[in-house]
Amino acid sequence: METVLLLLLLLPLSGSAINAAVGRLLPRRICEVIACAAVLGALIMAGIALALAGKQTYDLTFFPWITVGDFSAAMNVHYDPLAAIMVLMVTFVSSLIHVYSVAFMRHDSDYVRYFSYLNLFVFAMLVITVADNLIFVYLGWEGVGFCSYALIGFWYKDAANADAGRKAFVVTRIGDIAFGVALGLFFVLFHSFSLTYIDSHAATLTSAQATILSLLLLWAAAGKSAQLPLTVWLPDAMAGPTPVSALIHAATMVTAGVYLLMRLFPVLQLAPIALGLIAAIGAITTLYAALAALAQTDIKRILAYSTISQVGYMILAVGAADIVGGMFHLLSHAFFKSLLFLSAGCVIQALDEEHSIFKMGNLHRLRPMLSYIFLAGALGLSAFPLLGGYFSKDRILLATFIYPDFSYKILWFIALAAAFLTPLYTFRGYFLIFTARPGGRTAAEVRPLPKLMVWILWPLAILTLFDGLLNLPGGIGKNFLGHYLEAVPGARPELGASVGLEWIMGVMSAAIVLVSLLLAYVLYVRRPAPEPLRQGFHDFLFSGLYLDRLYQVIFVGPYQRMTEFMKGRVEEQGIDRGIVTAAVALFNRFWDTANFLWLKVDDRTIDGSYSKAATGFLTLSRGFGYWTSGRLSTYVKMLLLGLTAFLVVLVWGWYD
Repeated sequence: METVLLLLLLLPLSGSAINAAVGRLLPRRICEVIACAAVLGALIMAGIALALAGKQTYDLTFFPWITVGDFSAAMNVHYDPLAAIMVLMVTFVSSLIHVYSVAFMRHDSDYVRYFSYLNLFVFAMLVITVADNLIFVYLGWEGVGFCSYALIGFWYKDAANADAGRKAFVVTRIGDIAFGVALGLFFVLFHSFSLTYIDSHAATLTSAQATILSLLLLWAAAGKSAQLPLTVWLPDAMAGPTPVSALIHAATMVTAGVYLLMRLFPVLQLAPIALGLIAAIGAITTLYAALAALAQTDIKRILAYSTISQVGYMILAVGAADIVGGMFHLLSHAFFKSLLFLSAGCVIQALDEEHSIFKMGNLHRLRPMLSYIFLAGALGLSAFPLLGGYFSKDRILLATFIYPDFSYKILWFIALAAAFLTPLYTFRGYFLIFTARPGGRTAAEVRPLPKLMVWILWPLAILTLFDGLLNLPGGIGKNFLGHYLEAVPGARPELGASVGLEWIMGVMSAAIVLVSLLLAYVLYVRRPAPEPLRQGFHDFLFSGLYLDRLYQVIFVGPYQRMTEFMKGRVEEQGIDRGIVTAAVALFNRFWDTANFLWLKVDDRTIDGSYSKAATGFLTLSRGFGYWTSGRLSTYVKMLLLGLTAFLVVLVWGWYD
């Protein structure tokens, strides 16, 4: 098992390293084979690990990493049912995305850098998934942050793409600060970074300690999973290649925050206030992003806001103490969201890089297979009755509704409103892209696509349609996923609701989805003008409810005004440039003096003398240690040497 898990991590890391080191010297096809084989190999290892482990848990140490006093960090892994499901999902979806990328990036000359980063992205996410030591987790956490920055800004020669990468990096770093503080508190409170140790000893925390830790973890998760108020980076992250968007949204970046909360749930459940806030953030984010998606015109930005909304459901599940429901929705979302993004990539390339849904149309007639595949993803996202997205979303709504605190009823209603809007914005996009309408595309305007780009989507489409069988409600079938995860700390296979309540909630949810679909059909197919929103309200939703503008006013604007003021004081208000030059020269002289005192006086002279003295004492002690070894032969040698020296002195004195 240790070999299998080690290969699981090393294969994508090796693929990234090989392409980074010698990829430029290899033929293009070899680089693509290396990248795809590395992730497919990891998928095979994930399958073998799942078959070998079953429901068992494995805690393994590959090798020690850092040891300083009481602090230690090792390359430890914790493989349990939660990690097993997550690893299998990450490697499966990532494998399909890698194969799809071979066709999608066929005209891009910078393929070596692309595949190297893509492999590294998968490795970093797998580290987050299986690592037991929080420092090891943090390595993967920062790894996915770096890879997202590099891949979102992959086409960095376009300033907008580079800005989007920087924006994602900066905003997610805000959340990472909270994670770093939480790491320090965990070590102070537990004297350990082990996730398994923390979970098993979480009961020793006071309510205040658990609340502080939980709020820090929520802030960290909000950054990575693009939850309020740190959502602003994800819509702009669409600047990268479409397969990157699929990887970020479905299998890696945005699921990392949710997974961290699930992994440390024993700490969260000790803090009811924090759980309530987690649930509130999740519920409000679902509605916020659903509203924003209603007005988007870029096909990828619609899907981006839908990701923010759907991850909000997962966060809501954690806040409602339902890890199983959160994991179920995470799996369903991975399948239908990767399917939708990769289908969107086919649409964009078929229409010569067109992103606006209002400049599409007629594609069902021109590309029927692509239309059916996109429809499967749209139905999954809309939680169409009896699909996986329907069952997973309904379990979260049920867990929220039956939670003892009355405030959760309000959160349930908010999440239900978002569930009504989801089919509306999803099929708004589908109808405008694929149905026949005046001004739609003609056959001459649609480019042919590589068959690989379309056929690789069928496994995702099939899983989107049938993954609900993994965890059917108690009144319909067997709860396979729930019982598989029952050994995970904090997991509840069954919610404890009555069968009657489950049926009522299920029928209500199905009715809401069907009514929303009918409304979308009336608004965007039957109406001659397919955009019914008023201009002012449209602008409000299109801008993400002005959240970006709020950041601009509160944070970015004051900084820009301060820099402009300082620049104006120098250039416009007549400050003598000689004074500025003198000030700079004085600062440089001060800096040189500081460097001299630090490097030459303190480091080389003072520290150096202490180091040399210590080395001298060490050498002297080793010399004395040789003569005090306890060996009889050594003592005889000392006796003979001393006797010889004594005789030499006598003879010298005699002759003198």
